[in-house]
Amino acid sequence: MSLNKELLDILVCPQCKGDIHLNDGETGLICQACRLVYEIKDDIPIMLVDEARPLDS
Repeated sequence: MSLNKELLDILVCPQCKGDIHLNDGETGLICQACRLVYEIKDDIPIMLVDEARPLDS
């Protein structure tokens, strides 16, 4: 799985509008400020706050 670099450059956290980055396994996008992970399903980032899961400590 590999998201397009240009897409990653324009995506922001839908909750705080802050920066996000890929997790180590490239299965989700992390917002450190909100401590949320937005999952990536079928190469599509699910950028819905209600669908995000808390970032593990």
